[in-house]
Amino acid sequence: MRFEIFNYKSVTSTNDTAINLIKEKKKECGFVHADNQTKGRGTQGKEWISLNGNLFGSLFFHLKKDHPTFSEFSIINPIIISEVIKLFCKGGNITLKFPNDILVNGKKICGILQELITFGDRKFLIIGVGINVIKSPIIKNKYEATNILAESNKKQKTEEIIKMIILSYEKFFLNINSFNYLEFKKKADLMAIKE
Repeated sequence: MRFEIFNYKSVTSTNDTAINLIKEKKKECGFVHADNQTKGRGTQGKEWISLNGNLFGSLFFHLKKDHPTFSEFSIINPIIISEVIKLFCKGGNITLKFPNDILVNGKKICGILQELITFGDRKFLIIGVGINVIKSPIIKNKYEATNILAESNKKQKTEEIIKMIILSYEKFFLNINSFNYLEFKKKADLMAIKE
């Protein structure tokens, strides 16, 4: 599976744009990236604060019968994305706050919003990914936010992070026949914050 990149200056949300690409443009799979989101979405209808310079993207693909299920991907996605974040935040303690947050050294750096749509008789999975690259939004909850620059003292290019996300998913699908859900589940359990 090869993910074509669709770049935009500004969108309401990258997940909404992915849905439009599937329905209007008949695209099978891809990665939507936007410099700006005007109505970024988090889980349970919460707003995702989209600060300029951070990464807003959505990966989408046809969810075939031999692929992992929607609920299995809710474990797989944070593992794949946290491995990418680890490349840019070397030595940082990376943990998961389920269902959709990735933390570095106890601070939120990434949120994931997974959605399933049916178009025609086929299901498509959309994985929205927001990563704080250079700015940390002020969030009013137990965990404050951080960003890759603050954790690594290095300014990373969003293009480079996107490239690594796409490569990670392409590799995952290349090895889909040897996929072992229990390995992902075990990793996720070890990384999960016990609340």
